[in-house]
Amino acid sequence: MKLQHHLGGLEGLDRITPQIKVFVEPWEKRIFGIHTAMMALSNHLPSSLPAYDMKSVPTTFKSFWTWGHLRMGAEAMHPFEYFRLRYYEKWLGGISGFFVSEGYITQEELDTRTAEFLANSEKAKAPLPKSGKPEIDKQVVKYLREGDSPMRKISAPPKFALGSKVKIKEVNSAEHSRLPGNLMGKVATVVRVYDNGFAYFFPTADGIGEPMPVYSLAFDPKELWAESITEPNMIYYNDIFEVYIEAI
Repeated sequence: MKLQHHLGGLEGLDRITPQIKVFVEPWEKRIFGIHTAMMALSNHLPSSLPAYDMKSVPTTFKSFWTWGHLRMGAEAMHPFEYFRLRYYEKWLGGISGFFVSEGYITQEELDTRTAEFLANSEKAKAPLPKSGKPEIDKQVVKYLREGDSPMRKISAPPKFALGSKVKIKEVNSAEHSRLPGNLMGKVATVVRVYDNGFAYFFPTADGIGEPMPVYSLAFDPKELWAESITEPNMIYYNDIFEVYIEAI
């Protein structure tokens, strides 16, 4: 992951204050709902597991959208902006940019609507119009309950066995990665080999995408952080795609 997602390996940062409330502002519920609906209406679902019959869903959303796209948008942000904005503000920026890039709305239209809401906060609190399309509501609820699984069958056996000592590769994360930067070059022990394989939502420049084995790895915290901030008998675990791992 990019710089702002390397927090596990950076020292000298201020203490992170956890936010107790799930939603701080009412609009955050909306952006969560929009993201959920986008996943439930994504054009990849007819070929996912389980497969969805999208022909009967009268949606005008014809794009590919997953958690991976949301994360990629966050990684693309300027680090200063990433740390300045709250959780759902990052979501809002990524989703808004996606709708502009896909042609659902122009940047000018987005700026105009944003100015209207900033000038009249009560207008932003008004209820959203009903779609009048129960098939869409049904599909969103179905997706919330069933989702789509990344698990796939693979033909090649896993390269590493339980108990193997392995090393995390040094990879160029490019636009998007699922490898925490502070683990690169570190040694770990395989403590679990997951059944079947796992695909990623879309291919990335550093090698994930196609179904492959995934391992649960155990790291010695002293390999990752200063001994003064670790605890006795502490073990750090992380699930890693096979492409990010090499034999020692």
